[in-house]
Amino acid sequence: MTQEMKDYLKSEFSKIEQEIIRPHEELFPSSISLDDFYWAFGMIRSRAFSRLSGQLAMLPLVDFINHSSKITEEDNAEEMNGPAGLFSFDLLFCLKSTVAVKEGEQVFIQYGLKKSNADLALYYGFVEPNSGRDAYTLTFSIPESDPFFRDKVGIAKANDHDETAYFDVSMDGGIPPEMLQYLRISAIQQSDAFLLEPTFKSTIWAVVKLPLSRSNEEIVCGMVLDACKSALSGYHTTIEEDEKLLEGGNLEEKHEIAVRVRLGEKRVLQQIERDFKERRLTLDELEYYHERRFKELGLVRETGEIYCQPKDSIPSA
Repeated sequence: MTQEMKDYLKSEFSKIEQEIIRPHEELFPSSISLDDFYWAFGMIRSRAFSRLSGQLAMLPLVDFINHSSKITEEDNAEEMNGPAGLFSFDLLFCLKSTVAVKEGEQVFIQYGLKKSNADLALYYGFVEPNSGRDAYTLTFSIPESDPFFRDKVGIAKANDHDETAYFDVSMDGGIPPEMLQYLRISAIQQSDAFLLEPTFKSTIWAVVKLPLSRSNEEIVCGMVLDACKSALSGYHTTIEEDEKLLEGGNLEEKHEIAVRVRLGEKRVLQQIERDFKERRLTLDELEYYHERRFKELGLVRETGEIYCQPKDSIPSA
């Protein structure tokens, strides 16, 4: 369990103590400690099924089923009506295998195709050797000092983000498109501020799927590179040092898992750095908003030259 999660759970436990446990001590004959709360959270987080009527369900025996990376589908649980006694029917849980299983073979399920190695380690205590599970969560914020703070945060909230946004970047998944959209909004300066006007607010999120301007895209690259540099500086070992630790084969299980997770995170961060350093070198080759808009209005010749009136009104030579 990470320190951040422990701090969150400690805060939640304090609220539950004050609002529920202490006012109703008669309902809790045995004392409940913070460690008990950690344990209960761990059990629910690692064993509960969540795709049943939109609720979490703890299912004894069923939660013993193990994970396999060979299972590539998550459709392993469903609800169905079935007999719940001699004369009654009820909603029952059905566990199913997504692959053929021979008699006597162990049944496996997929714990989550989108879970990173950090997620697998945190919730289940193992990692996969598959580099596709390596990931890092980048965090970005719109500063309150930004002169367009309210407008930018309003656009972010209208598109399921906020003043601070989190984006999971995996080794195989590439940069999430919404991360670039959020950063382009965050990076808008005075020269592109017209796009924050009410006229554009209903379309701005679609507009920033593509680069806005060279200056905006340069700021975006800088924000990502700064975030990667800051994150990498927080590790006390290098990739090479982690690789040597793993090659030695002398690590305890938990220590090895931790090293594999941080090694994967650093590899992802370095890949992001390489990608955005390369992107910064190609800024002059990108097509920006004004160029796209001129093309839409028919103000660009086949040679790429921009003129001031629609083609149809240009007299022939």
